[in-house]
Amino acid sequence: MGEAKEHKEQGSGTAERVPPPGVLPGHRGPWYELIGCGLHGHHLVGTDAARLRPGDALLARTSPDGLRWHRCLRCDAWIVLPPPDHPARDVPPDRDGIRLPLRGRPLRDRYVLRLIALDRLLHFVVLGVLALAVLLFADRRERLRGPFYRVVDALQNGIGGPSGRHGHGLLGELDRAFAARTSTLWLIGLVLALYALLEGVEAVGLWYARRWAEYLTFVATSVLLLPELYELTGRISATKILTLVVNLAVVVYLLLAKRLFGVRGGARAEEAERAHDTGWQALERTHPGPAPGPAPS
Repeated sequence: MGEAKEHKEQGSGTAERVPPPGVLPGHRGPWYELIGCGLHGHHLVGTDAARLRPGDALLARTSPDGLRWHRCLRCDAWIVLPPPDHPARDVPPDRDGIRLPLRGRPLRDRYVLRLIALDRLLHFVVLGVLALAVLLFADRRERLRGPFYRVVDALQNGIGGPSGRHGHGLLGELDRAFAARTSTLWLIGLVLALYALLEGVEAVGLWYARRWAEYLTFVATSVLLLPELYELTGRISATKILTLVVNLAVVVYLLLAKRLFGVRGGARAEEAERAHDTGWQALERTHPGPAPGPAPS
């Protein structure tokens, strides 16, 4: 944090406010932490305490001008605040009573997993709508046959297309759909519904960073890579290529970054990485040193 200086009048002279405590030299910029603080605000402790103890210097400090520097436990920024006019507690809570936010690579993984969860949620909605449409069509297709043909025939006439029933184009696809067996349509609808349910379960599990959801997503996505590659042997489209690239990126990320199936040390290595980046030890490694001294004269 820069040494921006604030001033206040003290009689006829001007005193400089003590700069923030800062962090250890070489401390890298916490990009994901800044995103978290931008979305949820800084994670401060002791803002409602009447006084600070010497042991609270890791979290908050009082400067000689009577103001307090509170350390954000997520991004390490120091925020200056006045002491509370009506404190709710005498001193800040002990470490056992403080819930530390995610930092470092665990926080990065949380954001990436939630992006994947949003992608799976989109799949859930699309597949769910398709499943419902197929099941409704299977149940009511005899009543829909006449209106469908009349509407689509009118649309094709309106844009200069052929009229009547043909073995190609949209009307050809409708012919095949109406000719399909009811049991086949029900089977397709149920498969789509089960696939939508799978995507929904993945989305919920990934949103809450559950380990089982990472394995489930890896297996389900890997299985789909084969038909996606086969589709590219026929007609190639930008949508097919984009879908394949996204799914490949998801598989590689889960396998390597999340250390599935024992890769790169497996779950034990991931827990060690989490302990290194998140927790009291991580905060102590960036301890700003002694409390600020008196303001320079």
